[in-house]
Amino acid sequence: MTAAALLLLLATAPPQLATADTARRGGGAREPGARAAEPAPTDRAVNAPARVHARRLTTPIRVDGRLDDAAWAQADSVTAFVQREPDERAAPTQATIAWVLYDDAALYVAARLDDTAPDSVRALLARRDRWMPADRFTVMLDPYQDRRTGVFFGLNAAGTQYDGTLLNDDWDDDTWDGVWVGKVARTPTGWSVEMRIPLSQLRFNPGDAQVWGINFRRDIARRNERDFLTFTPTNGAGFVSRFIPMDGITGLSPKPRRELLPYVTNRAQSLVADPGDPFRGGTRMLPNVGLDAKLGLGNNLTLDASVNPDFGQVEVDPAVVNLTDVEVFFEERRPFFLEGQSIFQFGAGGSNNFWGFNWFGVDFLYTRRIGRSPRGSASGARWIDRPQGTQLLGAAKLSGRIGDWTLGVMNATTNRESARLSDGDRTWAQEVEPLANYSTVRVNREWKKGFRGLGVLGTSVLRDFADPRLMDQMNGSAQGAGLDGWTFLDANRVWVLSGWVGGSRITGTRQQMIAQQRNSVHYFQRPDAPHLRVDSMATSLDGVAGRITLNKQRGNWAVNSAFGLISPGFDVNDLGFQARADHINWHGVVGYRWTQPTSWYQRVNLNVALAQSWDFGGNHVNNFLWTNGWIRFKGFNSLNWNVSRSFEVTDVRLTRGGPAMLRPSDVRGSVWYNSDDRKSFTYGVGMFATRMAEGADRSWGVDLATEWRPSSSLTLRVSPSFSRTLTGRQYLQAVRDPLATATFGARYLFGDLEQTSLSANIRANWIFTPRLSFELFVQPLVSSGRYMAVKELRTPRTFSFLTYGTAGSTIDRAAGTADPDGAGPAPAIRIGQPDFTFVSLRGNAVIRWEYVPGSTLFLVWTQNRNASLANGDFDLGRAVGDLRQAPSDNVFAVKVTYWLNP
Repeated sequence: MTAAALLLLLATAPPQLATADTARRGGGAREPGARAAEPAPTDRAVNAPARVHARRLTTPIRVDGRLDDAAWAQADSVTAFVQREPDERAAPTQATIAWVLYDDAALYVAARLDDTAPDSVRALLARRDRWMPADRFTVMLDPYQDRRTGVFFGLNAAGTQYDGTLLNDDWDDDTWDGVWVGKVARTPTGWSVEMRIPLSQLRFNPGDAQVWGINFRRDIARRNERDFLTFTPTNGAGFVSRFIPMDGITGLSPKPRRELLPYVTNRAQSLVADPGDPFRGGTRMLPNVGLDAKLGLGNNLTLDASVNPDFGQVEVDPAVVNLTDVEVFFEERRPFFLEGQSIFQFGAGGSNNFWGFNWFGVDFLYTRRIGRSPRGSASGARWIDRPQGTQLLGAAKLSGRIGDWTLGVMNATTNRESARLSDGDRTWAQEVEPLANYSTVRVNREWKKGFRGLGVLGTSVLRDFADPRLMDQMNGSAQGAGLDGWTFLDANRVWVLSGWVGGSRITGTRQQMIAQQRNSVHYFQRPDAPHLRVDSMATSLDGVAGRITLNKQRGNWAVNSAFGLISPGFDVNDLGFQARADHINWHGVVGYRWTQPTSWYQRVNLNVALAQSWDFGGNHVNNFLWTNGWIRFKGFNSLNWNVSRSFEVTDVRLTRGGPAMLRPSDVRGSVWYNSDDRKSFTYGVGMFATRMAEGADRSWGVDLATEWRPSSSLTLRVSPSFSRTLTGRQYLQAVRDPLATATFGARYLFGDLEQTSLSANIRANWIFTPRLSFELFVQPLVSSGRYMAVKELRTPRTFSFLTYGTAGSTIDRAAGTADPDGAGPAPAIRIGQPDFTFVSLRGNAVIRWEYVPGSTLFLVWTQNRNASLANGDFDLGRAVGDLRQAPSDNVFAVKVTYWLNP
């Protein structure tokens, strides 16, 4: 990397607020008694109080939101709020008073939120943790006072609950759902809030006198106003580190956590079946029972365990048409894996920005691998009944904190799964997934209140095969290990250096290792890559990876740069997620933020970046310039855009294991406009376009997002998307032919593809009460692709093709064949009918009722129907007709959980 390259650095994305709904930027005050090596930010809030005082409760409180209990009159009030949005550091437009009380069982928080126009308080119902542009009050706590982590609890004016965890000083995660009680009430002068937070839901160090960090936030929706006790300036960084000390807490000890959550489920499946299929006829009932348990071990460790856990997803994954060689990443939605997932984060500490340009990235832990659909083959029968998922026999997590150490251990065991096969006369079973154990260990330590940190992560997968046939289809074992950390480079924590390094090892039979070396992550078989070689005798594969990032955290000038590499043999996909190996990458970005409002805008960001990539053979595989901008206008509508210019480079993957090709230069751009989200009807509209040299790609698309709130309890969202792609480099297949000497004895076929896609995400949310909701999600998709020409690569490292049907070659689309030299000696190639039309309709309806705190009833209906045609005609009317006639898979489910706190 050159010195000039190191000076080109990254800026931040549009500013995000320090709260429960975004990844969070806050605002500042010095902690009394802070060490000289850890000075508080100089961009402190102008009127932040020195301390907040909590008083011990002496009389009972009834949590109803009304603030008429005598205890609140004896509590110390907190009134020193300050604006962060829209007028940074200005006095709030409305008065807010907050109080904190406690007893041996719980922390109590109350607030009176006055409003000069009480009829304008926006109270919009939403399901728990779902963001809505409503008035809201949030308390944020740092019980360890480590200035890095914490929890938050909030209520909007309609009573919707929000909670989650705070991490890495600037970020938050709302996947944790605590068991607590909160109520709101409307008053003649505005509204009010009461919360009771059991101490069993908080983690803190033992000690007679406690000092915690605390912060409050108030949202006034109609003004887009955000008021804090202490906040992070727009051009600053650090949020938890700015919290105000809260004293007065004495005589408390951490409460042991003993929670049981038994469940009962029943699923009725009606699946698409061929006539005579003995496995899928009629409706199948699948009852189940299980238990989740949470047990506190000592003061700060918690054991989460599950016996026969129910990991069925309530929400469906979106349908996709994937014509690439890169696996689609789906978000984790299962509660067991979501809770506490921030503890297992790796490589994302210290810095508040981890940008990547053409950096494929590495996730050592991707929990969707656990319990996924069985991957073993099953053949030799007319009818095959494969399990849709792999049953988890049990899972456990140990997480928590001991002093400056954070610990996370997770282990899960999945069952041996078999498919049922039938030829009509007999039925038998065939193993399709072995018994497997997945484990992860994460340990992290911080010094000087997060000034620097160091951590380790280890992962392991072990499989036990009963059927030796599967040993040639998946790895026998896989291990990953990494070291990560960060350090600030100056006392004011403006510059931070963070990074990670890790290794991997997978083992298996020689046949399986050959398959691993040849798969889309590695492509060791590339004929013109002397640094790669398929080792047919190998029974293991090893590799290393790492990345280092330099980031400027504060100020109007934003700076970021990163360098990373993934060696050819690195592979963590047994328990992680990794799209590529054999990759070296760096980027640098510099940006500027205009944070002071003017007569026509609230805020503006502009960034410029340069990024380059190579493989380990020295091929220059990426080289581009990029710029983007974001502006929020005075009316709170916003516009963002980006434009990039990629230069001509070598593409080592487009032939999917074949020789390298030339990748022509291109220009890409996109723009997105968002309307003011305070309105009952809001919308966003965006466009993108790509134009690549030599006719390699011409694409464009339009996206629209609309939301209508006809009432405080009903929200309708429709987000259609239309795209059209004309690409001259769509890979079709590779065919061995010793006469193709120019391309190393194989012909690499591509198509000029014209693809048109139309899809939409449609959601209807009807929230009856903060604890009772109905949600409907529907996703229709139509995608058609027509191959206007079929061709083969003429010469490696060029973008030159022989189009079949020219220069003596022939093609017969009706017969599905092509001949590279017509009557010559080269054999004909079977190309089939590559044109396609895929139509799909996926959706589900969910009724969710939290009938008592922590206990929930789910009623779920999921439907999936699709059809595929061997034509490339984009005919919406015909597609709708085909979809109506297509058979559907239907699943009806009921699940009841009951929370116990013995």
